[in-house]
Amino acid sequence: MVSWFAVSLAVLIALVGAMILYVYGRLGRRPQAQPSFALPVAENETAIDLDIGQILLDHPHQSGVALISDSIEAFVARAHSARRAGRSLDLQYYYWKDDLTGFLLTRELVMAADRGVRIRLLLDDINAGIHDRLCISLDAHPNIDVRLFNPSRARRDRFRRGFEMAIRAFSATRRMHNKLWIADGRLAIAGGRNIGDAYFDAAELSNFRDLDVWMIGRVVDQATEMFDRYWNSASVLPIAALRTPRKQYLPALRETLDALARTAAARFYLEQVGKAVAEKGCFRGSRPLHRSADVRIAFDPPEKALMQKRQNWLLRELFPLINAAKRELRIISPYFIPGAEGTRELTALARKGVKVAVLTNSLAATDVAAVHGGYMKYRKGLLRGGIDLFELKERGDFIDRHRMSLFGARNASLHTKAFVIDGMIGYVGSMNFDPRSASLNTEMGVVFSDEALAAELQSIFDDETLPETSYRLALENGRPVWRDRANGTERLLRREPDAGILRRLIAGAIRFLPLESQL
Repeated sequence: MVSWFAVSLAVLIALVGAMILYVYGRLGRRPQAQPSFALPVAENETAIDLDIGQILLDHPHQSGVALISDSIEAFVARAHSARRAGRSLDLQYYYWKDDLTGFLLTRELVMAADRGVRIRLLLDDINAGIHDRLCISLDAHPNIDVRLFNPSRARRDRFRRGFEMAIRAFSATRRMHNKLWIADGRLAIAGGRNIGDAYFDAAELSNFRDLDVWMIGRVVDQATEMFDRYWNSASVLPIAALRTPRKQYLPALRETLDALARTAAARFYLEQVGKAVAEKGCFRGSRPLHRSADVRIAFDPPEKALMQKRQNWLLRELFPLINAAKRELRIISPYFIPGAEGTRELTALARKGVKVAVLTNSLAATDVAAVHGGYMKYRKGLLRGGIDLFELKERGDFIDRHRMSLFGARNASLHTKAFVIDGMIGYVGSMNFDPRSASLNTEMGVVFSDEALAAELQSIFDDETLPETSYRLALENGRPVWRDRANGTERLLRREPDAGILRRLIAGAIRFLPLESQL
């Protein structure tokens, strides 16, 4: 006689199997995405064409590059290019938030599209799935197309979405971490910033210290080719193929954006954009423009998300540069988990006489305490191997006092991903030195060989590692200690500075769990 338990178990297995077949059936019926490509570049068609033509007039075979470290300037550079654009905006981001600055930049897109500018917006689905209404609203505009990278087919049912993610857990963890803004095919901005308040100094609690590269010239052609490759890849689908279009959403979005633009916080940002627009030419921030023939875009291909080949394309391109260091190597990475192999490589460089220094977040400053737990496993080995370790403070003397009255007191978290080698070679981009960037995410960045540009990046590292802004680590009786300067006084601290007990417990627990490949 068959027991009720056996019957129940068989029914449960049948139901789960049917659900899996249903979900995979939906995945198998893949909608077709019509390919599209960057619009041809003209010499004098748009305001940006005219601006860039004047800058590159005497250097047609070089690229113009400027670093943007200031968060407000990073916002203005994007908004200004959207206002000057007359042909196209091609935008690629890990996420685009529906907060103050995210909506202000959304407003710039809608206004540009109203002028006839063609806009292609490519977002990773892991965050866009929460904001489908924004994506659908924008996609309803005849001049805006929105596509999602590695999307879930379940858009409105959280249970079905979670189930789908569970049955394809290995592929669902593969995300597009790229950040790229291209205006008229002539001007590009790449680096570590997503679109949201924390990246533009508008968050009330904590803001990111980050870095962008503003680019014109031949390197922009490479960025455009990369964007087209992603836009037309098998890992990308139009939002309209996943959700029924809602034409009525766009008027409601316009009302929301216009109402937001009238608030005091929005007026601060719009006034900065207005000042830049009043001046002639492109806005690239306050840092100098460097001209160089040796600047290129390096990136993982979109096929990395399909798990067809387990290769670390970008890392494989960057590590030979790092291993060839002769005098010094300075790394900035908010999430730094070098692993056993990376620790061996860095300490081997130090043994050869290379001065190796790393800046990452302190436990108090990081926005992901679990990642700090992965880093803690290698901290002693790095220090014993002669690596100089710096950890950014949660708060420091760099806090922008003139805006505290508008947004309140805020803490800081490092988000810059960069390195500089021997005062000549450098990288700025989206890739962290951690397993997730190496194996799971697609990443990109700007690689250059230029002494002046390297010197500027090196000075940013020096500023960020001052004792007023960062702790310098050392070993004392085999245990890490932290040294800094506060209120003009040198300090020696023997526990994770300013970190609450919950953060210490999370980081401590992660050290002993087999989760490093996902961090």
